[in-house]
Amino acid sequence: MTAMKLVRVWLPVIVIVGGIVAIALKPDENGLLGGAMIVGAGLAIWLLNVLYRIGVSGDAEREEEDRARAFFDAHGHWPDEPPPPERRR
Repeated sequence: MTAMKLVRVWLPVIVIVGGIVAIALKPDENGLLGGAMIVGAGLAIWLLNVLYRIGVSGDAEREEEDRARAFFDAHGHWPDEPPPPERRR
């Protein structure tokens, strides 16, 4: 198991399960509030991981766009378009 998978998947799961256990062990007002806060912390960890992955995926899209612009500068057309017909002088 990699450290990345531990942080992305198992850490939020462990924290959320811990919150549910806290609620089950002490079902009075303090136990419910504390357990709900622990569950919220687990959900926050999960959401931060999701938002980070979304942000990192934007970097790959930017790099792809940079490569396409470099191709356009070198060849005069975009990589997904056919080359323009040659002009006679």
